[in-house]
Amino acid sequence: MPLVTPDYKAPRWLAGAQIQTIFAAKVCKKPEVTYRRERWDTPDGDFTDIDWATPEVADPAAPIVVHFHGLEGSSHSHYALALMHETVKHGWRGCVSLFRSCSGELNRSIKTYHAGDIDQVQWVLETVRSRYPKAPIYAVGVSLGGNQLALFCGKRAQTAKGLLTAAVSVGAPVDLVAGSNLLRFGFNRLYSKMFLDTLIPKVIKKCELMPQMREMVDVEAIKKCKNFYDFDSLYTAPVHGFKSAMDYWTKASAKPWLKYVQVPLLLLNAKNDPFMPQWALPTLSDVSDNVWLDQPEEGGHVGFPTGNPPGKIDYLPKRIFRFFLERR
Repeated sequence: MPLVTPDYKAPRWLAGAQIQTIFAAKVCKKPEVTYRRERWDTPDGDFTDIDWATPEVADPAAPIVVHFHGLEGSSHSHYALALMHETVKHGWRGCVSLFRSCSGELNRSIKTYHAGDIDQVQWVLETVRSRYPKAPIYAVGVSLGGNQLALFCGKRAQTAKGLLTAAVSVGAPVDLVAGSNLLRFGFNRLYSKMFLDTLIPKVIKKCELMPQMREMVDVEAIKKCKNFYDFDSLYTAPVHGFKSAMDYWTKASAKPWLKYVQVPLLLLNAKNDPFMPQWALPTLSDVSDNVWLDQPEEGGHVGFPTGNPPGKIDYLPKRIFRFFLERR
């Protein structure tokens, strides 16, 4: 259970959390990845799209990296492209599990996804295991997907240990109360607006298509949401079985469960992450002996850019694979 000595150093020309976050996502050059999409029918009558990235020739027993992306992310998010590119480079298979309604098509259910949906995480991993019984499985979760993965590893520790060789969680808001509140102030409100600009239209469209959803969701109130407290109070909580936004944030936070983790798990969180206050990051007293904490001073939110302008995003996948290869 070491507290890892961080080796990430931000370029001098990229100073500050916001710049490190935005440059990595919007400016730094992204690798090209060719995906093959599969649609899996879920046990609850819905579907999940899975984007596969595989080498031209892959051993049936080659390791598989399963990726759970962030809020409103996709297989084309900068971190997903970087990770899948690195995965294929190593001769491994990779797949991005796209959250419901994040693959370019609305899902069939009134439910979509949330930070505590570990049923979906487990089902995806079990499906991969059933298709590739001889392949070691590694998992990477980023931001919201990172919280999901960490929560799964702690709350269903025995199951996770049986499915996974190792896991990495990057930029996960493992204290959702602290993280959500941080996004309500200052510059961070722009991030909230960015997410809500895609979340709200999806909810409105689903309400138009699903009469039963209109009975649960106040569409006019949804249109006026300014922050995640509003959105999670009006949509996420009632639709996914929580009493309130606070009930959702509390029950879905991974942090209280980190002390039960049995599979090797790396938690990588920059101390200047604008989505998670430094004081809320997990400490050694919060985690089990199977959790590694890597908390560099800089990096922003899932940023970690390197190099000269316009910058590169190769640090994160290399860091992830270093952890995985040490545990093969």
